[in-house]
Amino acid sequence: MTRIWGAVLSAAMLSSALAPSIAAAQQSEEGDDGLIRVQQGDDFYCRERNLGQWFYCEKPKPDPEIAAKAQSSIPAAVRLKAISEKLEELKARAILEPTTQNVQAYISYQREQLDRASDFADVWRRAIWQNPELDYTLQRPINALGKKTWTTQRTAQRDAALAAISQRYGVFYFYSSGCAACEVFSPIIRGVSDRFGMTVMAVSIDGGPNAAFPNYLIDTGQFQAMGMAGKQVPALVLFDTVTKQPMPIGYGVMAADDVMDRIFTLTHTEPGSDF
Repeated sequence: MTRIWGAVLSAAMLSSALAPSIAAAQQSEEGDDGLIRVQQGDDFYCRERNLGQWFYCEKPKPDPEIAAKAQSSIPAAVRLKAISEKLEELKARAILEPTTQNVQAYISYQREQLDRASDFADVWRRAIWQNPELDYTLQRPINALGKKTWTTQRTAQRDAALAAISQRYGVFYFYSSGCAACEVFSPIIRGVSDRFGMTVMAVSIDGGPNAAFPNYLIDTGQFQAMGMAGKQVPALVLFDTVTKQPMPIGYGVMAADDVMDRIFTLTHTEPGSDF
């Protein structure tokens, strides 16, 4: 009987001694779903007994497919904004706290985005090569040979159109005798007029003469009648004799080619069709 009580007493003492260790080993937390999860890394339950993930000792690896689906569910604009914000944050941290680790982190992430941009640029050009309807350079070439060909064709088309423009359109040229820019521009507009037989009516704002246009008129309200504001000269206005509508060509000194291009654009192209 003494031996039995001694064994019981010894067992009780051993149990009391081990209780703190067991309690520490069994530290757990209750999740929102009511399940008891043993903390990861617990030596007594996780490592020594090899209980594994069924006892929440080992965190299961994320499923790549699930992660990809979760990523794709986020709008692309949101993801792109997050990338930009992270890049700016890494840059700011590298500048304000220029440790080797911070600088390397910024360079690494920046390189990753540069690679992404390079991929986009490569796919972009391949798509244009293979889809002519997407290639704007077919309308406006940018290489030297294509641009020269387009310019030659466009000039011929423009000159042919301007040669017949006097049948419908006339030009009002407003100038001032004391205007230095007008002295430079008057011979230019005179040359365009003579080349294409275009009717140009020179109108003096201050009443002074013009050597290039001896048969000038003095402004008696024509400037305002054409819808012109202020007194900015030199000024060119194209007048449609059919619709009776004025169309300002421009102000200031312009090259002859600029004047001809503007007149051609205003009279032979629709807005948005020549870009």
